[in-house]
Amino acid sequence: MKKITLIAVFILASTFAIVSFASEAKETPKTVLVTGASSGIGLKITEVLAENGYIVYAGARKDDDLKRLEAMENVESVKLDVTDQEQINAAVKKIADKGRGLDALVNNAGIAVIGPLIEVPVEELEWQMNVNVLGPFRVTQAFAPMIIESKGRITTTGSISGILSGSMFGHYSMSKHAVEAFTDSLAKEMERFDVQVSVIEPGNYASKIGESYIKRLEKKGYWGEDSAYVDELTRMKAGMANAAQSKDPKEVAEAVMHALFSDKPKRRYMVVPHAGQADYTLRQVMTEMLQLNQDQPYSFSREQLIEMMDAQMKAL
Repeated sequence: MKKITLIAVFILASTFAIVSFASEAKETPKTVLVTGASSGIGLKITEVLAENGYIVYAGARKDDDLKRLEAMENVESVKLDVTDQEQINAAVKKIADKGRGLDALVNNAGIAVIGPLIEVPVEELEWQMNVNVLGPFRVTQAFAPMIIESKGRITTTGSISGILSGSMFGHYSMSKHAVEAFTDSLAKEMERFDVQVSVIEPGNYASKIGESYIKRLEKKGYWGEDSAYVDELTRMKAGMANAAQSKDPKEVAEAVMHALFSDKPKRRYMVVPHAGQADYTLRQVMTEMLQLNQDQPYSFSREQLIEMMDAQMKAL
């Protein structure tokens, strides 16, 4: 009888331990910092993560946006301008003081400068790079110790413009090309810490980036009617004004979810609203490969290129 009682006590204790562990795990959801969370892709990422039970530290600059984000379930707003090192440092302290650690970082904040490379003032390019390139650089450096401690994930919002580059998009594409290099180098450097790094490359999805672009253009007046590219200006303003009417970016947020929490995250996630953008982007990659291979001392034949591509596909 005594033996049976001891067994029963052991079973109950074991059950209680399992239930307690499960309860503790449930009470400690993973935490994610999202920069540029006030609108567009950043807001959608925040919403999807929060709806799935993750704690989101949502970075934004304006007080009204911070209040709106704070009102969302599973979301805590963080005043964060990625060009302001003092605000970044304050964000690190605020999140560290919460005592939950940080499991993932989403470098999403970004802006667009569009216009002729030979006309737009250098100050606009400096601003473009300050937000889109130095922003992720600053924030990643600041939060790296917390991410390393959690063996977490880092992902940055790039763009298919990081692969493509066309007329009037030079400034923006330069910044997104830099994000590609940032991702590859960071990924190799973080391997020793078991930290996975990826880049999300969206096509044209609904955002306020066009609205912000037009406001700054009108305020600064750096591209006007005296431009040699005035026809392009008219078309560009019309196109950017309609940016908010594009497809909802939920697909982008779902790609972020995969990058942050999948057992097998990918280095790159091209997420586009239709096949045409995928076709155009991949053809550009192929064109660059063929241009590199064309008429150089160590050119490869078509058969050799196909063999190389097959080998690389197997390695993924």
